[in-house]
Amino acid sequence: DLTMSQSFYRCGEWRRVRDQVIVRDNGCDLGIPDRQLYDHIIIHHMNPVTREDLINKNRFLMDPEYLICVSKNTHNAIHYGDESLLISTQMIERRPNDTCPWKISK
Repeated sequence: DLTMSQSFYRCGEWRRVRDQVIVRDNGCDLGIPDRQLYDHIIIHHMNPVTREDLINKNRFLMDPEYLICVSKNTHNAIHYGDESLLISTQMIERRPNDTCPWKISK
Protein backbone atom coordinates (compact mmCIF):
# COMPACT_ATOMS: atom_id res chain seq x y z
CA ASP A 1 0.00 0.00 0.00
CA LEU A 2 2.88 2.38 0.74
CA THR A 3 4.27 1.94 -2.78
CA MET A 4 0.82 2.60 -4.24
CA SER A 5 0.33 5.83 -2.27
CA GLN A 6 3.90 6.97 -3.01
CA SER A 7 3.34 6.61 -6.75
CA PHE A 8 0.03 8.52 -6.44
CA TYR A 9 1.67 11.46 -4.66
CA ARG A 10 4.47 11.57 -7.25
CA CYS A 11 2.24 11.71 -10.34
CA GLY A 12 2.03 14.90 -12.37
CA GLU A 13 -1.75 15.23 -12.01
CA TRP A 14 -1.46 15.19 -8.19
CA ARG A 15 1.31 17.81 -8.28
CA ARG A 16 -0.88 20.12 -10.41
CA VAL A 17 -3.88 19.71 -8.07
CA ARG A 18 -1.62 20.19 -5.03
CA ASP A 19 -0.32 23.48 -6.46
CA GLN A 20 -3.88 24.59 -7.24
CA VAL A 21 -4.96 23.95 -3.61
CA ILE A 22 -1.94 25.85 -2.22
CA VAL A 23 -2.78 28.87 -4.40
CA ARG A 24 -6.48 28.68 -3.50
CA ASP A 25 -5.71 28.52 0.25
CA ASN A 26 -2.98 31.19 -0.04
CA GLY A 27 -0.63 28.68 1.60
CA CYS A 28 -2.49 29.08 4.91
CA ASP A 29 -3.13 26.37 7.50
CA LEU A 30 -6.70 25.13 6.98
CA GLY A 31 -7.08 27.96 4.46
CA ILE A 32 -7.41 30.46 7.36
CA PRO A 33 -6.00 33.92 6.56
CA ASP A 34 -3.05 34.97 8.76
CA ARG A 35 -2.06 31.34 9.37
CA GLN A 36 0.59 31.35 6.64
CA LEU A 37 2.67 28.18 6.34
CA TYR A 38 6.35 28.89 5.78
CA ASP A 39 7.75 25.38 5.68
CA HIS A 40 6.34 22.08 4.42
CA ILE A 41 2.69 22.33 3.33
CA ILE A 42 0.67 19.12 3.54
CA ILE A 43 -2.40 18.76 1.34
CA HIS A 44 -4.91 16.89 3.48
CA HIS A 45 -7.67 14.71 2.02
CA MET A 46 -10.80 15.52 4.02
CA ASN A 47 -12.18 12.06 3.17
CA PRO A 48 -9.99 9.18 4.36
CA VAL A 49 -8.16 7.57 1.43
CA THR A 50 -8.45 3.80 1.15
CA ARG A 51 -6.49 1.32 -0.91
CA GLU A 52 -9.61 0.82 -3.05
CA ASP A 53 -9.81 4.58 -3.71
CA LEU A 54 -6.27 4.48 -5.08
CA ILE A 55 -6.89 1.33 -7.15
CA ASN A 56 -10.16 2.69 -8.59
CA LYS A 57 -8.77 6.22 -8.98
CA ASN A 58 -11.74 7.65 -7.09
CA ARG A 59 -12.44 11.14 -8.42
CA PHE A 60 -12.46 12.78 -4.98
CA LEU A 61 -8.71 12.08 -4.71
CA MET A 62 -8.02 14.90 -7.19
CA ASP A 63 -11.01 17.14 -6.40
CA PRO A 64 -9.91 20.37 -4.66
CA GLU A 65 -13.27 20.51 -2.85
CA TYR A 66 -12.03 17.58 -0.73
CA LEU A 67 -8.49 18.93 -0.15
CA ILE A 68 -7.05 21.57 2.19
CA CYS A 69 -3.62 22.95 3.15
CA VAL A 70 -2.43 22.01 6.63
CA SER A 71 0.71 22.15 8.71
CA LYS A 72 2.33 19.00 10.07
CA ASN A 73 0.92 19.76 13.55
CA THR A 74 -2.60 20.31 12.20
CA HIS A 75 -2.35 17.13 10.14
CA ASN A 76 -1.27 15.15 13.21
CA ALA A 77 -4.05 16.73 15.30
CA ILE A 78 -6.61 15.63 12.68
CA HIS A 79 -5.28 12.07 12.43
CA TYR A 80 -4.48 11.50 16.10
CA GLY A 81 -7.18 13.63 17.72
CA ASP A 82 -4.68 15.73 19.70
CA GLU A 83 -6.09 19.29 19.87
CA SER A 84 -3.04 20.45 21.84
CA LEU A 85 -1.13 20.44 18.53
CA LEU A 86 -3.39 23.14 17.09
CA ILE A 87 -2.64 26.83 17.22
CA SER A 88 -5.30 28.38 19.42
CA THR A 89 -7.46 30.56 17.23
CA GLN A 90 -11.12 30.79 16.47
CA MET A 91 -11.91 28.28 13.77
CA ILE A 92 -13.98 29.32 10.77
CA GLU A 93 -17.02 27.13 10.14
CA ARG A 94 -16.89 25.48 6.69
CA ARG A 95 -19.83 26.04 4.32
CA PRO A 96 -20.82 24.35 1.05
CA ASN A 97 -18.79 25.77 -1.85
CA ASP A 98 -16.56 27.85 0.47
CA THR A 99 -13.59 26.84 -1.65
CA CYS A 100 -15.30 28.25 -4.75
CA PRO A 101 -15.99 31.93 -3.98
CA TRP A 102 -17.92 32.39 -7.20
CA LYS A 103 -20.46 29.76 -6.04
CA ILE A 104 -21.13 31.23 -2.59
CA SER A 105 -24.50 32.87 -2.30
CA LYS A 106 -24.48 36.03 -0.22
